Amino acid sequence: MVSANKEMVVYCFDTLVAHYNSDEAPPPAFNEGQHPLFVTWKKVINGGEPRLRGCIGTLEARCIINGFKDYALTSALRDRRFPPIQAKELPSLECTVSLLTNYEIAVDYLDWEEDVSFRIIYPIF
Repeated sequence: MVSANKEMVVYCFDTLVAHYNSDEAPPPAFNEGQHPLFVTWKKVINGGEPRLRGCIGTLEARCIINGFKDYALTSALRDRRFPPIQAKELPSLECTVSLLTNYEIAVDYLDWEEDVSFRIIYPIF
């Protein structure tokens, strides 16, 4: 089973940075798989708690390489709840990726656990 990891988050950042540089993102450092997935961007303002800046994904299984590439951009630039993320915001962003696995029947909408996601703040290289 594939688990969310740091390389997936780095790939989302690489994809967004490449978009602003009109370039191609480097190839991902993780293997392909098919999973429902989500990409969430949050922004830290004045050292406070991170605030949602964009989150979009799918409940249908997708190739995770193309899925993370598509949803990194879609959640950053086309989440209708927020204006598009600008390049100048990159240093204050954090990203979380989630892979959905092991579906179970739920008793109600509160009957769930988050167990497969990974988050990092903007990587400094």
